[in-house]
Amino acid sequence: MSLLTQKTIQKDVKIQGIGLHSGKTVNLCLKSSEPDTGIIFKRVDLETNNLVYPNFDNVSNTSLNTTISNEYGVKVSTIEHLMGALFGLGIDNLLIEIDNEEVPILDGSAREFIKQILSSEIKTSNKPIKIIKINKFVEFRDGERFISIEPSKACLDIDFELKYKNSLIGNQRNKINVYEDDLSEVFDSRTFCLYEDIEAIKKIGLAKGGSLDNAIVVKDTEVLNKSGLRNSKEFVNHKILDCIGDLFTSGYRIIGSVKCSQGGHYLTNQLLRKVFKNIENFSIVEIQERNLPHTIINKSLLRSIA
Repeated sequence: MSLLTQKTIQKDVKIQGIGLHSGKTVNLCLKSSEPDTGIIFKRVDLETNNLVYPNFDNVSNTSLNTTISNEYGVKVSTIEHLMGALFGLGIDNLLIEIDNEEVPILDGSAREFIKQILSSEIKTSNKPIKIIKINKFVEFRDGERFISIEPSKACLDIDFELKYKNSLIGNQRNKINVYEDDLSEVFDSRTFCLYEDIEAIKKIGLAKGGSLDNAIVVKDTEVLNKSGLRNSKEFVNHKILDCIGDLFTSGYRIIGSVKCSQGGHYLTNQLLRKVFKNIENFSIVEIQERNLPHTIINKSLLRSIA
């Protein structure tokens, strides 16, 4: 079995949970899909115009989550953790049936998505994967915040820096090789917020489903979750998880080196838009075993979370 050929899942995976922002109960059914079909969301609560493609150009909102919409205004929100899980597991093709507008938050990380997908087992085809190879340095800045990507020989590095005035979160930085490192802590890391921000978030109609079961809440110098943090860099690691999921809206896995300071969904989306605006910035390459001695899948993730 080649790790450089396209993959889907063997059998249906059913997941139920609460939408973080909508507060609504939602059901997912992940289904096997044919090679070269990509990742597709299908709103089964709607009868027509219900296909939504997780492409960077279809991202319609980046405030506290990544939302995608189709030309008819049909949307699916908070896709980033599921997309991150699919990227890490090397899933190229999947039909995601969803009966509401928001992907369930589960525990606030990608851990449960990965566990459920692995329980289905991964099905490998004989069709080679395609990757995006970054050819030129591209950067997007928003004040002091920035994100950039530049060429890399055969990996995807993410160097992410987080800066918070809150003394508990403070300044955190982590650098990972997406295809080589043990990423179990990244995929285990939960979304988080400051206690003092909760009221303002709820006033704009978000976080209706938020709780200590699906988010880390920090109040002054204290983590309110009884179990505490899962790892010492959980805050920045969650931002890296979001970044991985948002990068997958490019359509393929990427070979490049990413650096980001104080970023989030907006910066990652703007970077992708800037990359794909100029065909000189990237190449789409069909990968064969002889072309690249690399898995483009994180094998340690398969071992550590299975």
